[in-house]
Amino acid sequence: MITIYSARHRLRDAKTELHEGRLVAPLESPRRAELILERIREVGLGPVESPEAFGLDPVLAVHDNDYLRFLETCWLDWVAAGKTGEAVPVVFPVRRMVQTVPRDIEGRLGFFAFAAETAITETTFEAALIAKDVALSAANRILAGAPAAFALCRPPGHHAARDLFGGYCFLNNAAIAAQWMRDHGAQRVAVLDVDFHHGNGTQDIFEMRPDILFLSIHGDPMDAFPHFSGHAAESGSGQGHGYTRNYPLPPGTGFPLWHEVLLEALGAIEDFRPDTLVVSLGVDTYEHDPISFFRLKGADFISCGKTLAKLRLPTLFVLEGGYAVEAIGVNTVNVLAGFEDGRAV
Repeated sequence: MITIYSARHRLRDAKTELHEGRLVAPLESPRRAELILERIREVGLGPVESPEAFGLDPVLAVHDNDYLRFLETCWLDWVAAGKTGEAVPVVFPVRRMVQTVPRDIEGRLGFFAFAAETAITETTFEAALIAKDVALSAANRILAGAPAAFALCRPPGHHAARDLFGGYCFLNNAAIAAQWMRDHGAQRVAVLDVDFHHGNGTQDIFEMRPDILFLSIHGDPMDAFPHFSGHAAESGSGQGHGYTRNYPLPPGTGFPLWHEVLLEALGAIEDFRPDTLVVSLGVDTYEHDPISFFRLKGADFISCGKTLAKLRLPTLFVLEGGYAVEAIGVNTVNVLAGFEDGRAV
């Protein structure tokens, strides 16, 4: 399996995260990608290639132009306002407040954010642009006939909505890639999110679309971030009603229940009959992940990959979460290697 990777992901190296009431070093760190790359090379998964540049048009196909402009200028405006730390949102336009974009950068930060843990730094936007190029380059390999490809993206993307950032995400890499494939020959695309956290951003982007099926298996939002998205009753709207499927699962979920739900989701994908599959691959379902309450073990990720291979679809894997850093390389590559093994059967 080909991997697309850029060492420039290191441009995303924030020092500030609000976690459990404390400012800590971010869980979403450059080391995550480097450990995965090391494991890919250790097991000989396949070639590793650099991304091509795609510009902003594919981003604007799924994200709001004003939001993109905010991400591009946020740091300069933050510094110009005399701020000395990293840019962190602290106020939000919640219920019954006016939904107007403020002039002040502190207000704009809150307007375009849905959570307060994610800081913006000088090179955040540049890193996000590189991540979407990684995803688009891998998508092009699928369009060219590759049976599978892995986009080793940092920062991740599935929490980024049309006009909101948060959950370590700024541009929705999986959604951008899915839309790109839709625009370049795929009539129907399925996006399956197996990250522990609900892919609220991907759902927001595609919830009114009947041509892109979105499915997410995740921790119940009554108990897990992002809390306000991912309930089973959320099934899309307008022409997209029925093309969103959410599978929230309770604390302590182990592989037997998780795999049973995965098979249910794969049945829905088969019924949809897509031309290609995009997998938002988060391995924070691991039993020792610091921000998860699922209990999957390392070997379970091999089984996950083998199960996904049964669909016999061209498959793009896009990296999302996974924060048990010392295990992330093994667990991620277990999915990819399991997929390769399953496809060979």
